[in-house]
Amino acid sequence: MKLLVVHGPNLNLLGIREPHLYGTRTLADLNGELANLAGRHGVMLDFFQSNHEGALLDRLQAARGVVDGIIINPGGLGHTSVCLRDCLAALGVPVIEVHLTNLQAREEFRHTSLITAVCRGVIAGFGPLGYRLALEAFLAMPAPASAEPGPIRV
Repeated sequence: MKLLVVHGPNLNLLGIREPHLYGTRTLADLNGELANLAGRHGVMLDFFQSNHEGALLDRLQAARGVVDGIIINPGGLGHTSVCLRDCLAALGVPVIEVHLTNLQAREEFRHTSLITAVCRGVIAGFGPLGYRLALEAFLAMPAPASAEPGPIRV
């Protein structure tokens, strides 16, 4: 299994940005811990972070047909980006949305995610554990049905 882990805007500031909300682990810490867990299960991970919407869209589109699923923390773009939503919907693989904080317990403008409707599930409010839970969810999902050829019709 190969998964793409996408971190949206400002997640490169983990460890220093509002540690009372996001904790003190850095993005490198989080990625390293997740890579270790994935390795123990034979899962290959590819990580990507950008503060730029277009770069995120380009990376997601490049993953089409290459990865089996996506774990994404869209950051603030989850609340604002129709483009991100449309991109995720077009990929044809399961997507799990992760947020470090409980969005429902925060400002009202964070209560709606535009991408949730195109995701298999959402994990929010558990800090870095949310990424591990997303990986474990992928491990528990049934494998896609094989595409065995049907009878030839003429």
